[in-house]
Amino acid sequence: MLEVEVLQLLVSPAHRLAGRPAAGPSDGPADERVRRVEVRGGLGLVGDRYFGRPAHRDAAVTLMAVENLPRHIAAEADLRHTRRNILLRGVDIDAYVGRTVELDSGAGPVTFLVNRPARPCAWMDVTIGPGAQKALRGKGGVRCTPLSDGVIGLGPAVFRCVGTPADSRDHAGR
Repeated sequence: MLEVEVLQLLVSPAHRLAGRPAAGPSDGPADERVRRVEVRGGLGLVGDRYFGRPAHRDAAVTLMAVENLPRHIAAEADLRHTRRNILLRGVDIDAYVGRTVELDSGAGPVTFLVNRPARPCAWMDVTIGPGAQKALRGKGGVRCTPLSDGVIGLGPAVFRCVGTPADSRDHAGR
């Protein structure tokens, strides 16, 4: 069990980083960060662009560690720039690929299957700054399937690994 902090939450109804990075991001709300998110098992974050989409079932939610943001490139870099959903402090989330983890910010644990790395794309050099894509290689966060319903809010939280890779496959019905 680790004591962590949920620093930011992003629920984006629009896919703003589409097309060629040179064209810049599409218009959308100025700030899609929220104070709390509703998670639905197997579906994602209520209100998010990937909620309930079959093509994104194994990548509906992305978690990232604030410690990995390339602040040396842009001090203000955050979820608006990376397009990840949950920004955590205090856990090397990239080390949990293949595991089942829980995050509890006080409303009860929400379980996630950590499927794969969220690899940084060329958009990072546009939204954060030149060199960000390279700086985020191997530490751009993780793509997850939510396995339970719940609520995650900003502030102190408890993070724990609840399954080995074999347990994770069994739990996801694979």
